[in-house]
Amino acid sequence: MPAFPLLAVDVGNTSTVLGLADASHTLTHTWRVRTGREMLPDDLALQLRGLLDLAGAQAPHAAVLSSVAPPVGQNYALALKRHFAVDAFEVSAENLPDVRVELDQPGAVGADRLCNLFGAEKYLAQSEYAVVVDFGTSTNFDVIGRGRRFIGGVLATGAQVSADALFARAAKLPRITLEAPASAIGKNTVHALQSGLVFGYAEMVDGLLRRVRAELPGPAVAIATGGFSRTVEGICREIDHYDETLTLRGLVELWASR
Repeated sequence: MPAFPLLAVDVGNTSTVLGLADASHTLTHTWRVRTGREMLPDDLALQLRGLLDLAGAQAPHAAVLSSVAPPVGQNYALALKRHFAVDAFEVSAENLPDVRVELDQPGAVGADRLCNLFGAEKYLAQSEYAVVVDFGTSTNFDVIGRGRRFIGGVLATGAQVSADALFARAAKLPRITLEAPASAIGKNTVHALQSGLVFGYAEMVDGLLRRVRAELPGPAVAIATGGFSRTVEGICREIDHYDETLTLRGLVELWASR
């Protein structure tokens, strides 16, 4: 059976991103759905079949899977096996022998962060190091060195999690859309909240990137990915590239490199 189309599945705590790649390793279709921890393998197979049918896309012949939200990852693997006759390759530090994970406990690194390592390789042509800022439920700063080195990183609270915590503890504050206001000085409660949550968050990202770069022995390129990266695009001054499909593309490159 041919290996393509290849299905790449990145299961996060809040959302799951799926992509279909062709023989040239190009993503031809991508989808983002809410991660349903209560969904069983048959539910996930039905959802996937619906996405494929809506796009007029061919069913996958192979699959690569990254998950930080058990048991959703296992349920996707079962759905693919049972309904599509596909054995998914599940990403972990243990099954990537050419990756050097320079952590105290290498097996503890998240599968999505290993995918980011592969997705960032194309940006390492001019720099010895890269920092991937992955804006998800948490915001991960993945520090990567040439030669598939995962050096370490930073974990910070995600912007939406920060906002939810604020609204939960302050009954009079309204829920707002996380978007940049016209100015930093707010003239009403909504604009003041947007300034603190968006501009304040962007400054945190810039500050951490400066600290990380100062600790590295050579220049580092910074790449942003994840849903909230669209909100801070043009606001964060330390980010060089925005790449919404970096993790999915990394999954495809990881699968191809085995």
